[in-house]
Amino acid sequence: MTQEDGALDSLVRKRIRALRVAQGWSLEDLAARANLSQSSLSRIENGQRRLALDQLVTLARALDTTLDQLVENAADDVVISPMIDGAHGLMRWPVKGDPGLSVVRQRMTEPPPDSAARMRAHPGREWLVVLSGTAVLMLGHRRLRIETNQAAEFPTMMPHAIGAEGGPCEIMGIFDRDARRGHQRDTGGSGDGVGAQGSSV
Repeated sequence: MTQEDGALDSLVRKRIRALRVAQGWSLEDLAARANLSQSSLSRIENGQRRLALDQLVTLARALDTTLDQLVENAADDVVISPMIDGAHGLMRWPVKGDPGLSVVRQRMTEPPPDSAARMRAHPGREWLVVLSGTAVLMLGHRRLRIETNQAAEFPTMMPHAIGAEGGPCEIMGIFDRDARRGHQRDTGGSGDGVGAQGSSV
């Protein structure tokens, strides 16, 4: 066993114990759920018994997680640099844990469009928080002011657009896969963000 394998082995054992404790379960509780003896589970957690794949699958299921998550290598990249779209004043980060999600940060200076024809609707959901300034969210026939540190969440099948009020504002949004695709179409495939300033979010 290499040093790296040994580190992963130790990490998996610690995860099993941490997940068990987080659930408030005793060794006996988890052993019963995983159809193992209490002594076997204790030896697995303490490194006195070899980790077998079939037992890991059973333990992952009993702990309400997946085998992949249980054995995920901690050496994976932790720090993620943004993809920058200078034309739209935004930065985007993919979410590795859920490839369907993207996180976007954008600085906006223009008010939202005053024409309903310029609002967009597409499948998906969006969540956004205003980091600084005041944003205006046009949602159907409603006009919503969102102040610094306030958030909004809405289905994007509702016609919508966002812009700044009273000066620049910065927002950070989370887009699911459908919402991201909708904005890629809106911006001609130039980015996954909330669109041009003062246009559809």
